[in-house]
Amino acid sequence: MTRLPQDAATGGEFTLAVGPVTYYWTRASLTEFYAEVADSAAQTVYLGETVCARRREMKAEDWFDLARDLRAAGKDVVLSAQVLVESESDLRVLRRLAENGEFQVEANDAAAVRLLAGRGPFVLGPHINIYSRDALREYAQLGPSRWVAPLELSIEAVAAINPSNDPLPGGTGGAPIETEIFAFGRMPLAFSARCFTARHYHLQKDDCAFRCIEHPDGLLLSSREGEPFLSMNGIQTQSAGTHCLIGEREALARAGIRRLRLSPQARNFAAIVRCFDEVFNRSEPAAGAAAMLAELCLPGGLVNGYAAGRPGKDWSPVALAGNGRVAP
Repeated sequence: MTRLPQDAATGGEFTLAVGPVTYYWTRASLTEFYAEVADSAAQTVYLGETVCARRREMKAEDWFDLARDLRAAGKDVVLSAQVLVESESDLRVLRRLAENGEFQVEANDAAAVRLLAGRGPFVLGPHINIYSRDALREYAQLGPSRWVAPLELSIEAVAAINPSNDPLPGGTGGAPIETEIFAFGRMPLAFSARCFTARHYHLQKDDCAFRCIEHPDGLLLSSREGEPFLSMNGIQTQSAGTHCLIGEREALARAGIRRLRLSPQARNFAAIVRCFDEVFNRSEPAAGAAAMLAELCLPGGLVNGYAAGRPGKDWSPVALAGNGRVAP
């Protein structure tokens, strides 16, 4: 690739964050995956089971041991809480996270926010419904250090909620709340008390035989016309397309958003992290990286419509946000 000159107005480092693994992977797969992450350019790593409490390849102490290993490798580690809390056992796990005292925790529902409030800095995850500055201001009183914007917000909308020139104070000593944006991965659209994967196999949720472990990147659904439509991941519904902001470096820099979340997939993830690091931190052009990511992503193709306030399934290989449609 040919390097581009660094724009003084949009220069500076971007922080790459690896989101929690949302799929059910074997212990061996998780160990291998995080060994690669430890050697990657990602600075922040989110760990933990966020989708289904029945997935028990890793126990709570296993996640803590892994977190310590990644911290020793120089990573900023955050423990992610489950999105849908359904039982007393789920609450016990949540309390264990809230009281851990070693690592920040990402809250993904109101119960987690309540337990974490006043205990020190924490992260407001993408599943907390924050769609206005007033909403973020209300949560800011509880002490978050960071918020991850909901997936369907445009870059412009995210910037208006927590502008870089007037960020809301939240963490220790009233430190400004950082903004993180979902920049790569199949989008988590909804959660349900029912398990869609179990239903696909005509099984009950409580007797699911853990069939989702057979689908390390979810179970793709197609429309009657044969077009990729959704992906089933246990109790979670995801987009079929892979949300990708590789062409939005300048728009994100102008918006003051410098934390990018990359959601794991089972194959090619190390190469995906390298692509984002090269474009966002090494001034490589986005066009070639977009073409490469289109080959590396999951079936369903790339999408980026939400970045410009358009339907999420839209894709354009040129920048969608900011001052017009500018080729990267």
